[in-house]
Amino acid sequence: MLAYRHAFHAGNPADVLKHVVLLQALRLLLAKPKALSFVDTHAGAGSYALAERMSQRLAEYMEGVGRLWQRDDVRTALQQADGTQRFPQAVLDYLRAVLAFNPDGTLRVAPGSPALAAHVLRDTDPMQLFELHPADCRSLQGLLGRRRHTTVHPADGFAGLKAVLPPPSRRALVLIDPSYELDADYARLLAALREAVERFATGVYLVWYPHVQSLESRGLGRRLRALAPAAWLEAQLWTAPARADGFGLMGSSMFVLNPPFGLEQALREAGPWLADALGRDGAGRFVLDAHLP
Repeated sequence: MLAYRHAFHAGNPADVLKHVVLLQALRLLLAKPKALSFVDTHAGAGSYALAERMSQRLAEYMEGVGRLWQRDDVRTALQQADGTQRFPQAVLDYLRAVLAFNPDGTLRVAPGSPALAAHVLRDTDPMQLFELHPADCRSLQGLLGRRRHTTVHPADGFAGLKAVLPPPSRRALVLIDPSYELDADYARLLAALREAVERFATGVYLVWYPHVQSLESRGLGRRLRALAPAAWLEAQLWTAPARADGFGLMGSSMFVLNPPFGLEQALREAGPWLADALGRDGAGRFVLDAHLP
């Protein structure tokens, strides 16, 4: 399990979807003044230098945030202080957040979920960040360990989640983003999420999972829906065709339990744009399913 390093995949199309959804959900929740806790069960290093060996080895960011960054219309939009209507707002929010980590306009850093969350959270909003890999945990501690109300846990996020729920404010967004390198991760995810919902049914839970050619992946959406206490939505972004050898990432999903009001509409606007921008070989497709009573 400790062989996995998110730096190999930082900034790829799955990261783009995850971060568009994450940022939009946070912005909607932060419209209320009461403190909001952010919990990341698999936080990684927090931020990734794209020139480093691990990011360059597969250079997956070139099919994700790198592809967006090369577009003339993106560069133009980011230069306009008053914004533009050529992009869905959720996409524009994401691009501007990435720009904050690359202020000269040259893409050198792919911010991870903890860095992006810290960028939009208020100083008084607590963060609970779990990372088991020793090197990544040290990087995360160096990046965010001095932030107020932030705890970096060198621990397994599946096991540690229950200890931080419910938060004192009774408001939290929980991101669950394991590597899924082990088939056991699927079962551990479901067990951890089931226990979290039992302890804190009103939390907002974001679950990322890959679209790969496996039974576990194909059945996960259905099993997540069975855990939803009331409302849920699932945003699926497909960007690559299936490979003949059965390997490779075809796309990914963000499954949201208790989505904040406004998230569904924001993603219905952003998803088709992302599918068109990031899809390869005619595979670009966006699907959004929701149950919002």
